[in-house]
Amino acid sequence: MKDIETAFWIKAKGLMFLAIGLIASALIWMDHPELKTALYLALAIWSFCRFYYFAFYVIEHYVDPGYRFSGLWSFARYMMRRRKK
Repeated sequence: MKDIETAFWIKAKGLMFLAIGLIASALIWMDHPELKTALYLALAIWSFCRFYYFAFYVIEHYVDPGYRFSGLWSFARYMMRRRKK
């Protein structure tokens, strides 16, 4: 599959991910409309965002400048290779 190169479609893809996340979160909260559920969802979303930042930016810029991020599968392979050494 070819990479998306058009700025419009890259932005559209990002907005679709945002919409999916918002809809999924709303559906979970509607199923269990409690403050505790909303807090757990917010914490989970924040934690996953920080992990993605860690996998993308921190490893590439501070840990291993030779590593080039191309997705979470790439990061998983990178971590497995590092573990074997």
